[in-house]
Amino acid sequence: MLLVGLPVHEFSHALAAFRLGDGTAKLFGRLTLNPIAHFDPVGGTLLALTFIGSAATGNALGFGWAKPTPVNPMNLEGGRRGEAIVAAAGPLSNLVLAIAGALPLRYLISNPDLVQQLGGFDGIPFQVLFLFVRINLLLMVFNLIPIPPLDGSKVMFAFMDRRTEYQVRPFLEQYGFFILLALLFFPPGDSIGSRIISPIINGIFNFLVGL
Repeated sequence: MLLVGLPVHEFSHALAAFRLGDGTAKLFGRLTLNPIAHFDPVGGTLLALTFIGSAATGNALGFGWAKPTPVNPMNLEGGRRGEAIVAAAGPLSNLVLAIAGALPLRYLISNPDLVQQLGGFDGIPFQVLFLFVRINLLLMVFNLIPIPPLDGSKVMFAFMDRRTEYQVRPFLEQYGFFILLALLFFPPGDSIGSRIISPIINGIFNFLVGL
């Protein structure tokens, strides 16, 4: 499932940048849906382990990364607005995938007899759709956290006035990684990040599948 969610996410960054005038990602061979082009061995393994575990348990805790998509903001049309569009393209692509998976899942939930014919709620068809939707929602919400190096930070900076951005951005870019670690893993077993993200994930999931 991550071999669908991650490549589509990074490809969407590359495609948005290309459409806005920056061909850097294309030059680096990243304007593709090939998972190999976007896979980071360490970040991808961590992401798979933590996101699959969190999706199965219902807790929104995940940590990892794909290979960053190279973008030159100086080439983008629209300045900071263009940078924000490129950043938002990845999470929005995961929302589209989640909606695509939620439609058949919603149909199954409304037809219990059909679910039983396919092996029940623990059967492979239902579980595949369930995890596909949750993992893509996790990828979307996680990447929209407004802390560098996540996509949400670039969207946030685009809405700041220049003076505030110059004051805040250097600090967040220097310490953002450590702030994320603290949010996602402290306190152990019931992190601050999980308390915030889980209700958001569950709310969107329930809305999409009609629960």
